Amino acid sequence: MIDLRQLQALRAVHAAGSVTGAARRLGWSQPTVDYHLKNLERLVGSEVLHRSTRGSALTPVGVLLLDRGEEILTLADRALRDARDLTHMGRVRLRFGTFPTAAAKLLPSIVSQVNEIGIEIDAVLEEFGPLVDHVNRRELDAALVYSVPGYELPFRADVVTTEVLRDPLMLALPEGHPLAVPAPIDVPALLALSEERWLFGATRDDPMDEVVIDAFAAAGRSLEVSIRTDDFQVMLGMIAARMVVGLVPRLASGPDHPGVVLRPIDDPAFARSVLLAAPADGAGKQPQTAVRQLAEAIRDAIAALE
Repeated sequence: MIDLRQLQALRAVHAAGSVTGAARRLGWSQPTVDYHLKNLERLVGSEVLHRSTRGSALTPVGVLLLDRGEEILTLADRALRDARDLTHMGRVRLRFGTFPTAAAKLLPSIVSQVNEIGIEIDAVLEEFGPLVDHVNRRELDAALVYSVPGYELPFRADVVTTEVLRDPLMLALPEGHPLAVPAPIDVPALLALSEERWLFGATRDDPMDEVVIDAFAAAGRSLEVSIRTDDFQVMLGMIAARMVVGLVPRLASGPDHPGVVLRPIDDPAFARSVLLAAPADGAGKQPQTAVRQLAEAIRDAIAALE
C-alpha cells in the first residue's frame, strides 16, 4: 500500500527539482526523502525519477503517480482538517446571509439542525446583490443566493458555490385571465403576455427578471414593467387584484393563493438555481467544515418542504 509520505516526497521533488530541494521543502533529511522514493519505486516496480547531476525530474510513471497522488493527499489533508474542526465544533459561529424568501421557508429548520451539532448562526437578510458583495469581501462565511441558467453571478475566483435547489419559476395570473388554467404554459404562449403590465423585483438586473426580458427580446418584443417589489405577498395581492402579472418561484408559493393561478413554465430556463456561496478555505478549494455541515442542513430543510 502506498504511504502518504511517499507521495509527499514525490510532490516535493517535482516542486523543488531535486531530492535535496525536496528535503529542505519538507523539513526532512535527504536520506529520508530517498528512502520513501525508493520504497515507492519498489512498490510500483519502476523508477519514478530521472536523477542527474542537474537535479531530478519525474518519469512518466512518476507523473502518473503524482497526478493521482495529489487527489489522495488533498483528501487526506481535508479529512484531518475536518476531524480537527469537528473536535472544536462547539465553538463555531457562522455569519450566514440569505434572501428573505429562503429565510421565511428554511431558516428555522436550518438553525435548529446546526444548533444540534454546535454551530451558531448569525443571520443576515439581504437581496442577492448585496449578499454577493458581502461574500466577496469575506464579511459573510456563507450566503444563500440565486441565479438562472446562463447568468453568472460576479463572485471572486476564491468563492465556492454549491447548488442546493433548482427552484422552478411559475407564471402568476389573476383568476379569470384567459391563460389562467391549471396546466403548464410554453414559451410561445408566455410571449402572448407582452401587452400585460408586469411586476418585477425591486433590484434591477435580478436574474429572475432577466430571463423573462431576454425571452421577450429574443422574439422581438418588449415588456411594460409596471411595479417593482421583492415582497411576494404584496406581489400576489396585486396579481389577485388584476393589476399585474409576474413570476413566482415555487419556494415562495404556498398551497393556496386566493385570486391567483400559478402555471408551471415548460422551459428549463425558467428556474432559479439556489446556491450556497462561501469563500474557499485554504488550497483545497472547499469551504470550511461548518459551511459544509450548513449545506447539508439546507438540503434537509428543503427536502422537508417537498
